[in-house]
Amino acid sequence: MAPDIPMFSLFFASIFTSNILLANFLGMCSFIAISKDINSSNGLGMAVVVVLTFTASINWVVLNYVLIPLDLVYLRFIIFIIVIASVVQMLEMIIDRVSQTLYLNLGIFLPLITVNCAILGVSLFMEIRQYSFLQSAVFGLGSGLGWWLAIMALAAIRKKTEKSKVSAGLQGAGLTFITIGFMAMAFIGFTGLLQVQ
Repeated sequence: MAPDIPMFSLFFASIFTSNILLANFLGMCSFIAISKDINSSNGLGMAVVVVLTFTASINWVVLNYVLIPLDLVYLRFIIFIIVIASVVQMLEMIIDRVSQTLYLNLGIFLPLITVNCAILGVSLFMEIRQYSFLQSAVFGLGSGLGWWLAIMALAAIRKKTEKSKVSAGLQGAGLTFITIGFMAMAFIGFTGLLQVQ
């Protein structure tokens, strides 16, 4: 069992100071590819929030009530990925029914949430840090919100700089990587704001 971490501190840290994307650099591929469009970024970000919250919670239950009692912990990677794939498949069917436009805009990146390393990373952090069920759910939700906040911020910045005069050497990927670096520094700048006692 993890030490008694205040839930608000865990939630705040998972969004800002320990952002799964900007502090741990997990889930960068879809982050960079989709952040060209604000609507697609918002849709993918919300999908990641849902997937992270549900998979962290479900994987905690599976780990603690199935794998550990049956001494099958060595199968956790495979089982975690199966749970993630199932949640993503259900979400994909829901998005297809609710918003065909968003479904088409997300394209291949929606099913690729299954292999997004941020999703598996949250489940592995939950296990390593020995979070309780509630801590796992809060950590999953906060990590998802942090991912969503980061992709929305990058999409907004890229939209703003799209028509700016940028030297040829910095256009495209160069400016994007510099922007991500500054965003990471800004998020980590919140370190020390909350004291965990």
